[in-house]
Amino acid sequence: MLSDKYLEIRNLTEEICRPLKTEDYVVQPVVDVSPPKWHLGHTSWFFETFLLKPHLKDYTEFDPNYNFVFNSYYETIGARLIRTDRGNLSRPSVEDIYNYRKHVDRYMQVLLDDEAKTANLKEIIELGFNHEQQHQELLLTDIKYILGHNPLFPAYIDSEKPFFRVEPGTFIEIPEGIYPIGFNGDGFCFDNELGSHNVFLQDYKIRSSLVSNAEYLEFINAGAYKNFEYWHLEGWEWVKQNQIAAPLYWYNIDGQWCHYTLQGLKPLTLDEAVCHISYYEAHAYAAWAGKRLPTEFEWETASSKLNWGERWEWTESAYLPYPGFKKEKGAIGEYNGKFMINQMVLRGASEVTSPGHSRPSYRNFFHPYLRWQYTGIRLAQ
Repeated sequence: MLSDKYLEIRNLTEEICRPLKTEDYVVQPVVDVSPPKWHLGHTSWFFETFLLKPHLKDYTEFDPNYNFVFNSYYETIGARLIRTDRGNLSRPSVEDIYNYRKHVDRYMQVLLDDEAKTANLKEIIELGFNHEQQHQELLLTDIKYILGHNPLFPAYIDSEKPFFRVEPGTFIEIPEGIYPIGFNGDGFCFDNELGSHNVFLQDYKIRSSLVSNAEYLEFINAGAYKNFEYWHLEGWEWVKQNQIAAPLYWYNIDGQWCHYTLQGLKPLTLDEAVCHISYYEAHAYAAWAGKRLPTEFEWETASSKLNWGERWEWTESAYLPYPGFKKEKGAIGEYNGKFMINQMVLRGASEVTSPGHSRPSYRNFFHPYLRWQYTGIRLAQ
């Protein structure tokens, strides 16, 4: 039932925040990271704005000012707090925001109990579910950035997480041919996955495993961060301007490589898949290794033969619309289409992707310099 799914998703968001101290909820170290309490408020605002206010009779907003505070990028909805100022929100308090969630949850249950009404609203309800699941992953990556840039390197959780050991990879051969791309079936997908179409691919090979920390360490030890030959011009300028010399969260302490994890600062696990890599670094590593990154079409075509889901995998594809892509009218049309410029596609999922929130046609996208997400590398040739 929709009401059960709603509660399951909303409870997971709060479970993610359970290990946090109150002070952790308000920190915004960089523009790309939002304070955890903002995520809690924004995901509630989404249900309030797109479902409760237009579709539940006599619904009363918890606080009219929250539309300004928690609107992310929807120009159609009106004025909003600029992203860089989310960390300045000492008020509303964490307690206020949890009360806001309870308010929205109570009225969403009223709405969801009306089966006749929700039958006509199923698409937007499911969009709300998937929107919150996206923010669950963002919550975890933002929490990691917040705690990972605290000089004390505090642990988010104490228990050790299992990880997929990277086995020696083999290259899988995919023959030349015409292949279907895009979502085509039942269930939910985002609009950027629609427009199922065929693409012609020349024969290629794609590696069965991701690049490991040990392999990436060879790239570092070979001096690749000091050699412009492997980098795009823009990537090389990024390296120099930001003095990049290793993946995010890697630290060389007294000659030993360590990395910050959600369990705190740990010695680098060599047979774990490399993580927190920008597109610039992924491209440079592939060039150094004498290989390349797969296109998103090559990745999707080969996905059934790959062990994917541990890292979001950079592709060599720019984020562009599929044939026949159409933006919805109104605010919902702002969800994906207006971001189709200057970004690269990532495929797969990551270890912090919410359960049930991945599929082969899923198209994630980020600017090429970003690496705070759980991003990794798969090679092709």
